[in-house]
Amino acid sequence: MDVIKSVQTYITKMFGEVNGMKVLLLDADTTPIISMVMTQSQLLSREVYLIDRADNKQREKLRHLKCICFLRPTGESIQALVEELREPCYGDYYLYFSNTLKKSALERLAEVDEQEVVREVQEHYADFLAVNPDLFSLSLAAPADPIFSENSATWDTRTLTRTAEGVLAALLALKKKPLVRYEKTSVLGKKLAAEIVYQIQQEGPLFDFRRTDTPPILLVMDRRNDPVTPLLNQWTYQAMVHELIGIQNARVDLSVVPDVRPELKEVVLSIDTDPFYKKNMFLNLGDLGMNIKTYVSEYQSKHRSTQSIESIADMKKFVEDYPEFRKLSGNVTKHVTLVGELSRLVGKQGLMEIGELEQGLAVAENHAADLKLLRQMIERTNIPEDSKVRLVLLYALRYERSQSNSIGALKELLLRSGVSEKKVGLVDLLLQYAGADQRVEDIFSNQDVFSRTKKVFEGLKGVENVYTQHTPRLVQVLQEMMKGKLKDQLYPFVEGGTRDKPQDIIVFMVGGATYAEAREVSKLNASTPGVRIILGGTTIHNSASFLREMSDSVARWTGKSSDTRSPLPERLRTVRT
Repeated sequence: MDVIKSVQTYITKMFGEVNGMKVLLLDADTTPIISMVMTQSQLLSREVYLIDRADNKQREKLRHLKCICFLRPTGESIQALVEELREPCYGDYYLYFSNTLKKSALERLAEVDEQEVVREVQEHYADFLAVNPDLFSLSLAAPADPIFSENSATWDTRTLTRTAEGVLAALLALKKKPLVRYEKTSVLGKKLAAEIVYQIQQEGPLFDFRRTDTPPILLVMDRRNDPVTPLLNQWTYQAMVHELIGIQNARVDLSVVPDVRPELKEVVLSIDTDPFYKKNMFLNLGDLGMNIKTYVSEYQSKHRSTQSIESIADMKKFVEDYPEFRKLSGNVTKHVTLVGELSRLVGKQGLMEIGELEQGLAVAENHAADLKLLRQMIERTNIPEDSKVRLVLLYALRYERSQSNSIGALKELLLRSGVSEKKVGLVDLLLQYAGADQRVEDIFSNQDVFSRTKKVFEGLKGVENVYTQHTPRLVQVLQEMMKGKLKDQLYPFVEGGTRDKPQDIIVFMVGGATYAEAREVSKLNASTPGVRIILGGTTIHNSASFLREMSDSVARWTGKSSDTRSPLPERLRTVRT
């Protein structure tokens, strides 16, 4: 199972069926779908000489060219296509839709094609963003695409429909007809799971795939059952770039980086075209720096340079001093710039100390020590206020049910240190959104003495890094599922069931997945022969987008207006991936 290859297969087939020079028309949804898996040079090699939007009214008429339209079958795209076919700009049209096309829409297109320019109509189920081989996103996040409507148990109708369509497209692209499970306490998860099963039954023939020895499993999970993972600072490359800078449709905006070169103001992080990124995306910052140093040192040895390189700053200076290196090794230059910016932000924001306390709050219960350290952090003037707030959020999640908790006192301390009331208000909003009463299980293992003992012994084995001690809850759920021990009482099937250990697992996270979870899924895939796991989500969160969605959601439940921008970290941009 590989979502990138699945989308690329559709696109390659689409271009292979149309010979000669051609135009590609896209819409707002399919443009990022294509750009995530194909470069412009790859499109050019398939004789695509012009790419445009279907809703662009100013296109030149080129009747000697053939036109491929790859569109989401939305009302807006169908209307744009209707207007196009009334006055065709091109000679022949080949229509491909990223999801199932309603019969009424097909009839409407047939009626308007009076000049009989349409040669082909097909459905290619690439209605999602393929991020990693085992990670996909639907790019749905509040406030533009809210999950909830008037309360915590009600989907926004439009978002539910789009989510179900996206998950079904992923299943069709992967050629899987799964048994569907969901988290029992997640009303939204149950609703989505039921909708997916219903749609699979409605589309019967589309899901008539060859039967496997063990049925695939689609597990619908809820972000609210693990609010800790998206709140933590990240220390591995892909996740760290998203947290500190932001990744949007595989692109990273570096225009605000001090003294950045013009050609590096926006860079692309693509597994397909960037071998260095593919090899290093899950490494921590220290190992990553060493690998970049190796690359630069190899170039040095070839060109007999004796310049000393001991740090990221040295690497950046070397790149500046050797323009021919920049030219020949633009990809490495990109990563030197990226890692340099990450290192700068880590130092400027004091993230090493913050990260250590974050991990402590996430993985162990030590109230007196945590509270003492947290008070010291809040009172320090060199710690960003957004980091102070996030530490209090983690404290509140862990010690919410402790009678001796100091949540109220910490909120007062935040206010006295100059943090705005709106940002301090995030503490109460988060507990309302994903507090202990909302979660299916005790993610901190505070209630179960046996779980606490187990955690102590696990800690004695050592960890990869003090900054990556925390393991997302998703990992434990997947491990139990792979052993055939995931409890039906907590994760029921919509219909049917099986005791078999699954070989193919698709997890979909309502409320957004994270790159930290994607890394764990990749590790499980690499370490568990015979098991293939795909992770998907309504979006891919960093801490800023998670808090934005959380604030927007609670505002909808309570009926209060919410400024979803002001309480959120200013250092982070709006990110939808």
